[in-house]
Amino acid sequence: MTMSTSVRKLALTAHVTSSVGWLGAVAGFLVLAIAGLTSADAQLVRASYMAMEVTGWFVIVPLCFATLPTGLIVSLGTEWGLFRHWWVVAKLAITLVATLLLLVHMQPVGHLAAAVAETTLKNGELAGLRFQLVADAGAAVVALLAATVLSVYKPRGLTAYGRRVAAGRSTAGSGVHCRIRYATLGTRRSSSCGACRDRVRDSSPGQRTRSPVSWSLSLESANVR
Repeated sequence: MTMSTSVRKLALTAHVTSSVGWLGAVAGFLVLAIAGLTSADAQLVRASYMAMEVTGWFVIVPLCFATLPTGLIVSLGTEWGLFRHWWVVAKLAITLVATLLLLVHMQPVGHLAAAVAETTLKNGELAGLRFQLVADAGAAVVALLAATVLSVYKPRGLTAYGRRVAAGRSTAGSGVHCRIRYATLGTRRSSSCGACRDRVRDSSPGQRTRSPVSWSLSLESANVR
């Protein structure tokens, strides 16, 4: 599937906006989690956890669910593909794992928000759960930052499937390369493609006496068949 330039730019803009927005929202979520864990101000602690629940459900979760489909569209609609390059596969894995963990992560957030809405948390109360929120948010920032780095640097490395696709394209394009060289130089010996040289060798005498242009057309017909 190949997208037009305008559609590709639209999909890429949506993906970059949602993915970077997801990273920024999680960074803000981490700040609130740290404030809720370390602050001695009961009102600040209460406001932090209630804000975390609102931010999680109405900012982070929507951005998360926008990042995944737009990323799939960009991958499938461009030459990168979805399973051809290791960096794309790694980024997809990070996104899927982060999405699943986010949904699990929102349960303790809701529990803490409900707790602070009913009573004031004392020092050390629910400390394990509060520390878990900080650790999870910190890990999420690192993971999403890694996904962003992969998108920017695009490290080289083809998967086994990507190598097969690249080899198939190289074989399909070799006939065109040989036809162009033969028609240009006017000699059968200029062919660099083993398959095309075999066709020349196995052809009948009448075929070998054709002009360079007619021979190139003959090779084209053979490739099509």
